[in-house]
Amino acid sequence: MLFRGNQPEASIWRRFRASTDAFTFSEQDGIYTAHIGATAERVVELFWTLTELMPPAVDLHVDDLRSGRSWKSESLPLGDVRDMIAKLRLLLARFGGTQVSVYTSDDQLSLNEHLELYVYSTSDKWLYLLEGRGLEETGQLDTKSWKIDRRAFPPAPDLVNALAAAAERLKLERA
Repeated sequence: MLFRGNQPEASIWRRFRASTDAFTFSEQDGIYTAHIGATAERVVELFWTLTELMPPAVDLHVDDLRSGRSWKSESLPLGDVRDMIAKLRLLLARFGGTQVSVYTSDDQLSLNEHLELYVYSTSDKWLYLLEGRGLEETGQLDTKSWKIDRRAFPPAPDLVNALAAAAERLKLERA
């Protein structure tokens, strides 16, 4: 108190969050797009958390850039998809190199290979949902896509094997 003066106490969220927890939000031709920027762990956690807001049946597309394999399926139970993402969270955040999209006819959540999260929707509801998760809207975010060449991801056999096992467990079709 002697040196700092009388400052309001910061909430726990504000004290320990990364300063880059932000998103952009735009609308073009009736499609609303949110681009979320945060640490790798936070983005993957947000991806998993936001899937709980999806309907009970979703479509899924997984693209493993290391192995060159892709899988997809339609009308999967949301709980099964969330369980798959929960089991892969640590590996996805550590290695990247995998695109995962969970979508319906109205909404799409996409985690790209550079660990960036995009939300596409036919309504602006995600603006309020992201703000409710403690993210701040900003005018512009730098994308990470220019930093790593698609073919330059380091080997990650644990992730490749876990993706193949998850695809088999969910009975996903090769795309």
